Amino acid sequence: NPYAGLVSHLRASWLSGKTRPMEYRVAQLEALGRFLDDKKQEILEATELDMGKPSFEAFFTEILLCKNELNITLNNLSSWMKDEYVDKNLVMQLDSAFIRKDPYGVVLIIAPWNYPIHLFLVPLIGAIAAGNCAIIKPSEISKNTERLIAEMLSCYLDNDCFAVVTGGVPETTRLLENKFDYIFFTGSPPVGRIVMTAAAKHLTPVTLELGGKNPCYVSDTCNVANVARRVAWGRFFNAGQTCIAPDYLLCTVEMQDKLMPALREAITEFFGPNPQESPDFGRIVSDKQFKRVQRLLGSGRVAIGGQTDEAERYIAPTVLADVQPSDPAMQEEIFGPILPIVVIANMDEAIDFINARPQPLVVYAFSCDSKVVNQVLERTSSGGFCGNDTLMHVTLTSLPFGGIGNSGLGKYHGKFTFDTFSHHRGCLHRNMGLETLNSPRYPPYTQQKLGLLTTTFEVKRRGTCTLL
Repeated sequence: NPYAGLVSHLRASWLSGKTRPMEYRVAQLEALGRFLDDKKQEILEATELDMGKPSFEAFFTEILLCKNELNITLNNLSSWMKDEYVDKNLVMQLDSAFIRKDPYGVVLIIAPWNYPIHLFLVPLIGAIAAGNCAIIKPSEISKNTERLIAEMLSCYLDNDCFAVVTGGVPETTRLLENKFDYIFFTGSPPVGRIVMTAAAKHLTPVTLELGGKNPCYVSDTCNVANVARRVAWGRFFNAGQTCIAPDYLLCTVEMQDKLMPALREAITEFFGPNPQESPDFGRIVSDKQFKRVQRLLGSGRVAIGGQTDEAERYIAPTVLADVQPSDPAMQEEIFGPILPIVVIANMDEAIDFINARPQPLVVYAFSCDSKVVNQVLERTSSGGFCGNDTLMHVTLTSLPFGGIGNSGLGKYHGKFTFDTFSHHRGCLHRNMGLETLNSPRYPPYTQQKLGLLTTTFEVKRRGTCTLL
């Protein structure tokens, strides 16, 4: 295997204990901060070349949010690393019971192309903070960013403990043949299944950050202009190539009629009369993706947008009205600047529609009535939830980010990333003396010993009291 030597080299570094001291982890994390600072312009240029990503969007997602993750981690690492002491029973009051946060070892991070810096760097921050060695596999589709990561990251990190592997499907397949101690994958559900199958051969634990069709319910009681702006921003950010973008709207026919002019106004406000000329609207990442997204325009009727330019890989911000559940746009994650509207009769029907499909990465709900938002939250299941806005929940490092079911497995961001890359090791350190306390558990067994054992080990339910 072409990568066996690399994996062995990193494993030897990990076994040496090099990555365990806090000072080492902090030094490597600070080096990542210098990488973001020094290469800021190169990152903005590479993402612009790869998918026409506006520099505002690139700075916000690829640099600012990554710096936030880095600083949250550096600010809290010493407390996260500490042993966590736990409750004890009567017998072990003089002993030490704690949870040790151990690194897994050599981890593999496979990143996608849509946020090519953010989606490798945030997992890597947690992997380093937890004391692991790591191999990073950036996406070959965002080729300019891939080249930047491959050429520059090694100048900042310890090459005995961290490495970048480039290439496409054949290289990734061979890489996955090796035994890793943890695999963190971001991508599509079909590829997620392949990664999980490869991991299963070595009984390797995984985090799978997948996608899905994120529903957005808009109730009849809402501020239509605000909904239109927030939905349009979330759908057309990064030209719709965002795993947590609202994938389709669910609303009544009356709300569809109100939303259409408001969405048209929001799109014009954001991108001008011709979005193709706007510096603030991106492009589709590849010819293959362009053709796939273009085919989805045949769903329902084009109410706004619909223009395309294959030479530029441009697809206009588009809204599709009267889309049927059987239409092509409802059969796969759109991952482009197209927003279908599916008409439903009421909230109950919207909830039934959501629950009849695989669990999405996020559910969105808009209403001036908080009871409606809470009803959608309580009666659906998804990786995350956001009421009366889109995308913004992902900016809070205090919230776990991840999917459920078809949309993924595991969670990260902030301390959740550190925990994901740490094995929580249950530890008990007992006193060598006081043997008398242990005698009730030893044979020969007697009824008296069982009574003593029950008294010292039994956990009783707390009493409940109802105030009338």
